[in-house]
Amino acid sequence: MLKSSFSNKYVEAGCDEAGRGCLAGPVVASAVILPMGFKHELLNDSKQLSKRQRDSLRIEIEARAIAWSVASVSEVEIDDINILNASFLAMHRAVESLSTLPELLLIDGNRFNPYPSIPHECIVKGDAKYYAIAAASVLAKTHRDELMARYAMEHPQYGWGKNAGYPTVAHRDAIRQFGVTQYHRKTFKLLPEQLDLFQEAKPKK
Repeated sequence: MLKSSFSNKYVEAGCDEAGRGCLAGPVVASAVILPMGFKHELLNDSKQLSKRQRDSLRIEIEARAIAWSVASVSEVEIDDINILNASFLAMHRAVESLSTLPELLLIDGNRFNPYPSIPHECIVKGDAKYYAIAAASVLAKTHRDELMARYAMEHPQYGWGKNAGYPTVAHRDAIRQFGVTQYHRKTFKLLPEQLDLFQEAKPKK
């Protein structure tokens, strides 16, 4: 059973990210402030929900939240600062974009770079424990999937509309056949054998 709040004393924002383990595309984070006492029968960790459920919840969360925001860190930035720091930066950008200033951040996971002037609590598997983090999980996931579907229209051979950039067998087979795109994370191990993938500026048609 998810909890409505960590403490009744503060305005809390749940924070989570999506796309950390992907081979392509940005990492996307969301910050969500829900009304006090918010409850929902369906809302849970986005990974436990179907796409239809996530899409439906996204509409409801965006309508009912006191404030919500979504922010990203590009694949170029990920290669520059590493994926862990990029995940934290995406959360910082999401918090910074909130229309209401939170007094406490609830972070999914066990590590975080502190946000200036706002205390935080790291909660392992927090997206299955607190509604605000679960809501952030849903928004981050749905917004990122939508973005990767748009990228898939540019590069349909990688199947991003289905795999969202994650390292599926089909995605890696496409990398072997077509090379990499501007959206691939060059510092990631794109293939187990890590071929010299970066000689071509564009993938083969």
